[in-house]
Amino acid sequence: MNITEHRKAIDALDAQIVRLLNERTTHVLEIGRLKHKDGEEIYAPHRELAVFNRVCKLNEGPIPNDSVRAIYREIMSASLSVEKSMTIAYLGPEATFTHQAAIKKFGSSLTYSAQKTIADVFADVSRGRAEYGVVPVENSTEGVVTHTLDMFVDSDLQIVAQIVLPIQHCLLSRIPRADIQKLYVHPQSLAQCRVWISKNFPHAEIIETSSNARSAELAARDKKSGCIAGALAATQYNLTVLEKDIQDNTANATRFLVLGRKCPPATGKDRTSLMFSVVDAVGALHKALAPFRRYRINMTKIESRPSKRKAWEYYFFVNCDGHQSDRKVAKALELLAQHCSFVKVLGSYPNAE
Repeated sequence: MNITEHRKAIDALDAQIVRLLNERTTHVLEIGRLKHKDGEEIYAPHRELAVFNRVCKLNEGPIPNDSVRAIYREIMSASLSVEKSMTIAYLGPEATFTHQAAIKKFGSSLTYSAQKTIADVFADVSRGRAEYGVVPVENSTEGVVTHTLDMFVDSDLQIVAQIVLPIQHCLLSRIPRADIQKLYVHPQSLAQCRVWISKNFPHAEIIETSSNARSAELAARDKKSGCIAGALAATQYNLTVLEKDIQDNTANATRFLVLGRKCPPATGKDRTSLMFSVVDAVGALHKALAPFRRYRINMTKIESRPSKRKAWEYYFFVNCDGHQSDRKVAKALELLAQHCSFVKVLGSYPNAE
């Protein structure tokens, strides 16, 4: 076949793809109607995961699985937008890693609402101004985001999904690298790129900012400067990516939580997050943790936070494998409640990343 014949074949395939996409969407719309009738949530993380796994198994190449997932992410995003006008609140401003994580999870067809604080994200979802919210909870280099954990104490929202985003810091500017005299950097980014900065810009003036997006905004205005931010900020503020992956730790990643109102059903590979407090007595924490060992449930994290209600009183945040509806997890939670003054399940959600 020559080029013209290949292009004709592509045109014919495109016609089929468009027809099939619309046929697929009619089924999605009917499912959405039935869900609305039954009072179910439109967005279904467990179903999303099943679709990704199935299409990747069907994929025989040459398109890599990551690209197949990205394509289907946008197909499902478009379908969600047709089903319902959906708003996703996230910790802003625009072009931050939280914004990038939200797009990774929900695609580019939905409406995104940048919020000034983590508390504002919780409030938007709680009051119905947004269907879901995205907040950071933990960075592999810098540790837990304590404010996110603290918000769960008084919130009725559930964790319905998680997003693990590799954090790839970039050097951005509108001028050549050799001409950069100042670097705008968010303190978190500074901590994650400190060795690289000291090696490559030992004499540059370091100016800390309120966010990566703010760093990019200032660098776009300042003719003698550059900034450290994500690639999304380069697009947003018309900057050039001079160097990628400048973080000191190549395994640097941040985990984000998706906030919603209803816990998704079990998938067979889930994570449950919960919080509890214990009475002030010798061995109280040991007794509280015993049910996890008794039922052989893997605890992947435990973090303590001051209750802020009484001096020297703490809440413990735990992540464990399994869904709260699983028999062993349910039994462990029941036994846990007998040893604690307070227990609250924050959500069970697919643990695919």
